[in-house]
Amino acid sequence: MAQEKEAKPAAPPLKLWLGPVALGWLVPGGGHFYLKRWNRGALLLLAVAGMFVFGLMMRGRMFEPSDGDLFNMALNYGGFIGDVASGALYFLTTWLGYSQPDLAGAVPDYGTKFLVCAGLLNILAMIDAYEIAVGKKS
Repeated sequence: MAQEKEAKPAAPPLKLWLGPVALGWLVPGGGHFYLKRWNRGALLLLAVAGMFVFGLMMRGRMFEPSDGDLFNMALNYGGFIGDVASGALYFLTTWLGYSQPDLAGAVPDYGTKFLVCAGLLNILAMIDAYEIAVGKKS
C-alpha cells in the first residue's frame, strides 16, 4: 500500500507579511502599528527602545564582526546580529559615532547584554507581526 503524502501548506504571499516585518525591524513595534495593533506596538516600542537606551547609558559595547577562533567568531557575529536587529536604533547610534571600548566591570557588561537583548526582543516582535499578518494569530 502506498502511503499518502501529506500536502504541504502553501507559503503565505510575500506581499501579505513583508511590509509589517520590514517595518517592525526598522522601527521596533512598527509592524504592529502597521497592523493597527496600537497597544502591542506601543509596548514593544517602549520595551525595545528602553532596553537599548539603558544599554547605552550603561556604556554597553556594540559588537562588530571579527575573525579569530570559532568561539570568538560565533560570539561576535551573534552579538552583531543581535545589535543590528534593533533596526533604526542601531543605525542611528552608530551613525552618531557611538563607540565604547570593551570596559571591565559589571555595568558595561550588563549594558552590552541590554543592547543585544533589545535586538533579540525585536526579532520576537517581528515574528509576532508575521504571525498576525498571515492570520496565524489574532
